[in-house]
Amino acid sequence: MLHHFDIIAPFYDRVIHKLDLKRLINLLKLPAKGRMLDAGGGTGRVSSRLRTMIDEVVVCDLSLSMLKQAKLKGRLWMAQSHIEQLPFPDESFERIMVIDALHHFCDQRQSIQELLRVLKTGGRLVIEEPNIDNFIIKWVALAEKLFLMRSHFSSSDEIVAIINEQGFNAYVDKNDRFFFWVVVEKK
Repeated sequence: MLHHFDIIAPFYDRVIHKLDLKRLINLLKLPAKGRMLDAGGGTGRVSSRLRTMIDEVVVCDLSLSMLKQAKLKGRLWMAQSHIEQLPFPDESFERIMVIDALHHFCDQRQSIQELLRVLKTGGRLVIEEPNIDNFIIKWVALAEKLFLMRSHFSSSDEIVAIINEQGFNAYVDKNDRFFFWVVVEKK
């Protein structure tokens, strides 16, 4: 299998889409005390910009090359792992974010189950994903298939259904043509 992210790690931050950081901060309810997990966080391009708003940030990604780029940003902890089998005890994180990454996880259902397992009671999980209902995103999905990436783009309704199956409630924040955000507060 091709390791796409190992190849693109050195220049990933320069070519990936710009994030609505203000919206993400609002959805995560930052600043906050405790630990935050950046699941599928790659180079730490997002979490490095939030590290002053929470006590500790852990970037978890499968690509060692991406994590090496994150390490260069400083003050981030690294964990190389599949999201489907997180190396953390139950209720380890007050905040978890998955930014433009869920569609790359091998098993989205199991990944979400793991993320909810390591989320503390009272914590928040925010998932940002490309909106597959958008025509341009459909082309992106096709391109990723042609490049032999294992991507699987889910709709916001599908992600919410997976979360609901786990016994949690989620809502969708969708004010963007290209992306949507799914938010869970663990009660």
